[in-house]
Amino acid sequence: MLENVYLLAAAAPEGGNLVTEITRQFGVNWGAFVSQLLVFCILAWALNKFAYKPVIEVLETRKQRIAEGLENAEQIKVELAKAEEASKEILDKANAAAQKMIDGAREAAAVVKDSESQKAVAEARSIIEKARESNNAELARMKAELRGEIVRLVAETTAKVVGKVLTDDDQKRLAEETNNQLAA
Repeated sequence: MLENVYLLAAAAPEGGNLVTEITRQFGVNWGAFVSQLLVFCILAWALNKFAYKPVIEVLETRKQRIAEGLENAEQIKVELAKAEEASKEILDKANAAAQKMIDGAREAAAVVKDSESQKAVAEARSIIEKARESNNAELARMKAELRGEIVRLVAETTAKVVGKVLTDDDQKRLAEETNNQLAA
């Protein structure tokens, strides 16, 4: 194409205008060119005003929303980390309180156990003491019965050996002698 321009420049008359010659050679219609230029400018202005600017505004709005969303996501992450930390602290406090309650319950159980053990030991001692007293009372009762039976048997035996019926005074005297001998 550059060669054509050089050819045109060489073919142009000596004092003639090169641009005029080029436009004549290529058949440029200045009226149509100006009207096309005017229509292009109007179309560029209309596209800029009604298409390009609204699209740019929509894109800018979307860009702001995305930035806000990312910022909100970061804030949510920070708040979530704080909430997790707070929940961990609460759980730690609850675990410490539960452990303290468990330790207190164990101590109370130990105190109750000791108290109940002491009560059981005291009750066992009381039962043993009552059993001893009952045993001693039963032993004394049985000894008294045995003495009475021995006295009766001695009196019967003596009556049979002697061959006579013993009087009340004889029976008392034999009973006293038997009791003295049993006591010794």
